[in-house]
Amino acid sequence: MNILLVGGLDRNEAQLAALAASNGHVLELHTGDVGGRGADTLTRKIERATLVLIVTEVNSHGGVLLAKKIVRRFGKASLILRKIGATRLQALFDAIEARDSQQQRFAS
Repeated sequence: MNILLVGGLDRNEAQLAALAASNGHVLELHTGDVGGRGADTLTRKIERATLVLIVTEVNSHGGVLLAKKIVRRFGKASLILRKIGATRLQALFDAIEARDSQQQRFAS
């Protein structure tokens, strides 16, 4: 799954990307800065993403609103979070895995 994290801290990007990779996902980061070419970059990244995580604590109000608007336009799955770290991201991956295994049980 291609996951986009909008508004996270740059310094956590390597740790969170490694955690995503170890769970079989690809994680991209956008700081939420929508000035200049930031809005265009955000649009392209959301278009590629399967799931968009929008962090509100370290993101500008404009960044959150624009991300939500673009997510709706492309019909992408999203989750609004106050903050995120490795523990919360791993819990999200665990929940996704549990959901997928449950769906596979019902399908067979």
